[in-house]
Amino acid sequence: MLTKIDHIGIAVKSIEDVLSFYEDILGLEMEGTEIVEDQKVKVAFLPIGESEIELLESTDPEGPISKYIEKKGEGIQHIAFRVKNIEKALETLKEKGVKLIDEQPRYGAGKAKIAFLHPKSTNGILIELCERD
Repeated sequence: MLTKIDHIGIAVKSIEDVLSFYEDILGLEMEGTEIVEDQKVKVAFLPIGESEIELLESTDPEGPISKYIEKKGEGIQHIAFRVKNIEKALETLKEKGVKLIDEQPRYGAGKAKIAFLHPKSTNGILIELCERD
């Protein structure tokens, strides 16, 4: 079902403030940014191998990233796994008793179809499934 790690989402207060660490110190290059309105987030993409680091900055004080940082501080917010057929993956996981945040996929950054699994079913880790064309 899972084909690879698609990306690791890191919640930050300010992309601008942390970008120099990832670029100047770690040697990654930002590929671009995107605002995902319905998730109230600005995303910066930093490719590494076949995966990416996604820096996630809230665009709204009431957004999920802002609330995450308020509760847990900056850091890894989720891990995303690539799947070939997200609808089938969700169906299979639901049949196996996994609690889903998203019963149906939605569109996220990079025009990917995404869906989140509830941390109560994943040992406390927010897991995202991601299907890309």
